[in-house]
Amino acid sequence: MQRKLLEGNGMWESSRMMLPEHKAALNEHYIQSKRRPRVELDESEWELISRAVAESLQLRKVIELRMYDPFEELVVRGVVERVDQFGSRFMVDGEWFKVQDVEGATVED
Repeated sequence: MQRKLLEGNGMWESSRMMLPEHKAALNEHYIQSKRRPRVELDESEWELISRAVAESLQLRKVIELRMYDPFEELVVRGVVERVDQFGSRFMVDGEWFKVQDVEGATVED
């Protein structure tokens, strides 16, 4: 016995079509689900970061900074060249970084 196409859910059971809007929404949801939360640092951790940046700037020591990125773990390694206190940023190897994005810092000996 042959089943009619429009009977029950017959027309849609074999259909694998997805609207472009639905596909875009699913992709966006997937991307957002992989997003990392921003780490909240306390006052003592900010003090350690500040000391490490100052030591790198004054003594030209290599610093390793763990920076916030919403989708990956980002590490910046180099010597701090300049600090802009009014702009809350610093320069490492010719590139500016925001102080608020720092999650941790260590100075290499």
